[in-house]
Amino acid sequence: MDPSNGSYIIYTSRQFTNTLDSELFQTARMSPSSLRYFGIGLKNGMYSVVLQFAEIFFPDDETWKSVGKRIFNIYIQGDLKETDFDIKKQTNGKSYTVIQRQYTVEVMNNFIDIHLFWAGKGTCCIPEQGFYGPSISALSVSSYGSNGEGDSGSQRNSTISRTGLVVGVVVCVAVLGFLAFAGAFVWRQKRRRLEVEMEELFTIVGRPNIFSYGEIKSATDSFSL
Repeated sequence: MDPSNGSYIIYTSRQFTNTLDSELFQTARMSPSSLRYFGIGLKNGMYSVVLQFAEIFFPDDETWKSVGKRIFNIYIQGDLKETDFDIKKQTNGKSYTVIQRQYTVEVMNNFIDIHLFWAGKGTCCIPEQGFYGPSISALSVSSYGSNGEGDSGSQRNSTISRTGLVVGVVVCVAVLGFLAFAGAFVWRQKRRRLEVEMEELFTIVGRPNIFSYGEIKSATDSFSL
């Protein structure tokens, strides 16, 4: 498949089974070879990763177009979780049917890496010449408490708020620092330009005679008339 919009978003208006939200699965992200997602700024600990898929390009009818296959591997944190994952095979040959995979992973360096990788298997030319690499409809990542149970919504929101606050402060400091640097640079450039112009003027008309206050006072007899 070679999406005409160049964004590698595929779309269908069909309704889906095994879900209460068909609209969520009417669009999917695909790639000729690799899809990679990073979550950064996460608190170290255990997380639940849910990946949701639905085959929306190969129909499940008895036409020749239905024989196409989309096969890829799934890596999370660099660990191979699924080999030769075939969306349609996981749904017993049914298209427009939602399937999900859930994994528990550990975050140790404040980020998570989710990688869907086409390893050269599957279809390349059926039902037409194009790209049939990895595809995904939705994903979610949620943290677990130390006892293995999910954190409460307020705890997650608090973590998100703290992360947002830190990011906001860092951005503000960076912007102010840049403005201060830019202002100092412009001021120095103007001062240097003025000095050059004065030197050019002195070269043409000569330097002016400059007298101190004491010299002027002595020459005018203490400014007496």
